Formats: sequence, structure tokens, C-alpha cells
Amino acid sequence: MANIKITVDRIQPGLYVRLPVKWNDHPFLFNSFKIKSHEQVRIIRHLGLKYVYVNMQQSDVDPLPVQDAIEASDSTSNEAMDKRANQLWQEKQQRIERMSAYRRRVANCEKEFERSLARMRAVMTKIRNRPELAVNEASLLVEDIVDRLLSNEDVTLHMMNGKTEFEDIYFHSLNVAVLAMLIGKAKKLDADNIKQLAFAALFHDMGKVKIPTAILRKHTTLTEPEQNYLNLHTKYGVELANSIESFPESALNVIANHHELLDGSGYPAGLKGDEIDTFTQIITVANAYDNLCHHQITAKQKIPYIALSHLYKNCKHLYNNENLSILIKFMGVYPPGTVVQLSNNMVGMVISVNSANLLYPNVMVYDPAVPRTQAPIIDLAEKEIKILNAILPNKLPEKVQEYLNPRSRISYFFDADD
Repeated sequence: MANIKITVDRIQPGLYVRLPVKWNDHPFLFNSFKIKSHEQVRIIRHLGLKYVYVNMQQSDVDPLPVQDAIEASDSTSNEAMDKRANQLWQEKQQRIERMSAYRRRVANCEKEFERSLARMRAVMTKIRNRPELAVNEASLLVEDIVDRLLSNEDVTLHMMNGKTEFEDIYFHSLNVAVLAMLIGKAKKLDADNIKQLAFAALFHDMGKVKIPTAILRKHTTLTEPEQNYLNLHTKYGVELANSIESFPESALNVIANHHELLDGSGYPAGLKGDEIDTFTQIITVANAYDNLCHHQITAKQKIPYIALSHLYKNCKHLYNNENLSILIKFMGVYPPGTVVQLSNNMVGMVISVNSANLLYPNVMVYDPAVPRTQAPIIDLAEKEIKILNAILPNKLPEKVQEYLNPRSRISYFFDADD
């Protein structure tokens, strides 16, 4: 049997224990953890607990024998233990305050994301009948987002909650714009070029407003005629753009060519290499990543980690390698939205990647002893905990799925670090 119940006088460093109290009744970050030091042993005993649960499969040692436990003595004074326990309480409280500040930051970011999404929705609704107004509104949206992006050297990419169903074109266009802007910033494009890039990304799929909804929302393989119809969205997009006075040439090129591939296997013109302009090459990579994560056919959707791996392993001949490398580097090995197994045997979900610490994302951890609204968020840059591997969300137990709530629609937005 993996879990056994032992008295606290038998615990020692190397045991993986679960404390039989609520999360806010002890000074440790988790209810379950591996004891690392004799000091932790003393603090657990000092809590007044009579017993703990031990997971033997995750432990490095056996519990102390009963006779040794009886003889075990602790020379540390109660006053010293009280002082050290208070220190740990203060550290835990600081962590909780950091988590709360982080949650407020994400909440503010989500408000900005929802506002941007609503503005994107307004742009697309006006594109048919009031195209000039749509372009003006899109330009203002781009201005605001790019100013946000460039307001600080470091930005944090957060995973957003997609609350609305059947709005894939808005989510997708905004996602592609965010990712394209991050690539553009990493390539050191100036503010004006990043604005042009973002504008083109927002409109890259505008031709889909002329594609029947039944095709856009079909969750099984398209027939050949349906696929051919869908492919016409580049042509329809160009026609719409040409009907708008002073529509930027750079965005027109992206609309026409965002399905072209470097090896000439794309459509509609089979362009190759440098025949595809710089903005289009950036947006094509962002578009490919988001399409892999949100494939029309649910069974073909890839989790972010697998989507990036697929692009890296199988698609280097199709996309600009510098742009692909920047995307992979910026998203991290485990992009936001990836469910991960941690080295402390806990499961969590990556919720943000900081450009200053690409290898150490923020992970929300599943802990049944903690309410979901207060779920521990670990900055891996501060901890000894590492990510071991990614997990397919559908492989999670139902209670873990409900807690972590991995999304089928992965959306991203960023804020500037203070």
C-alpha cells in the first residue's frame, strides 16, 4: 500500500508526507511535500499534529522504527520553534500576497483582452457595410495594443479565459495579432512597423466573413468542394480590402498570401521563399501555431506543447526559421495552457511565460486541500520544482480537470512588467 498513517515522532527527512489539516492551518506552501530537513521535521511536530500520511512510493526513506521514534528527543526550545514557525508563516503570507497580486494582474489583463475582443468583434461586423469605419476602429485598437506592448522592455504573456462560443474568427485574429507582435518586437521592428504588422494580422482572415458558417464551424473533415470554398477566403479578403479606400498595401499582401509556404506548397499562388514578404512570413507562423491548437476537427487539435513541437520537428521547410525560433523561444518549452507533471509529483497548468525567465513559467498547481480560487501559483524561477513533462488534458482525472480547467480555446494576451 502506497499511503500509510504514522505518528509524527516517526517522520524524518526524505519522507513524502500529507498533513491532515487545512491549507491555512500550517506554514508550508503545500499540504503534501517531501520533508527536506530536520528543521521541517521539528516544525511539523511543533504544529501539535499527532499523525501524518506518508506516500511510500514518493519517499526516499522509510519512517523511523517505533523504538527509535520513542527515544527521539528534540532539544530545540519551544521559543525557538515558535520563532521559526512564525518566520515560515510570514513567508507563506508573502507568497499568498504575491499570488493575489498576480491574480489581480491577470484579472486586469483579462479585462483588456475582453475589451480588445469586443472591439475586434465590432470591426468584423462593420467590415461588410461600413468598411472605412472598420479600418479606423482597427487602427485605434492596434495603437492601444502596440503602446501596451512597447511600454516596457519585458512583457508577460498570459493565458486568457475564452468565455464566448462560436467567435473563433475574433479569438483567432486577436491571437495571431498578439503572437505576431511579439515576434515583431523580438526582431526589433520599430513601433510603426509593429502597428502595420498587427493591423495586417487582425485582418488576415477577413475574407472568411463571406464563407458560409456551416463550413467555418464544421467539426468533421471538409469535402473537397467545401475545402476549395474555404480556400477562397484569401481571394474574398483581397476583394474586400480593395473596396476600402487607402487600405494598407502591407495588410493586403498578408490577406492574399498568409497561406503561402516557403517551399511553394501553399496557396493561392504557390509563392516560394523571398517571394513572400516579411510581414506575411511572420503572420504565417503565428497563424499556423494557432490553427494547430484550434483545428476545426476536435480530434486533430494539439495542446500548445505538441503544436510547437510539431512546428519545430516537421515544418522548418515551410516557415521562416528565425520567426519560428522566436515563437518557440518566447512561448517557452511549455507554452501557457499546457498541463504539466512537476518534479514534486504534483500536476499543474502553465498560465504565463515571462520574457525575462523563459525557462521558468508560472504554474497553477492542483491541490485538493486548497480552494481553486486560491490555488497555489508557483513561479518556477523561485523554486526548486521543475517541469518533467506535458500531460494530455483528457488523461487527467475528472476532479483535476475541473480544478485546473484546461481550455480547448487557448487565447493569449500580455501586460508590461512594472
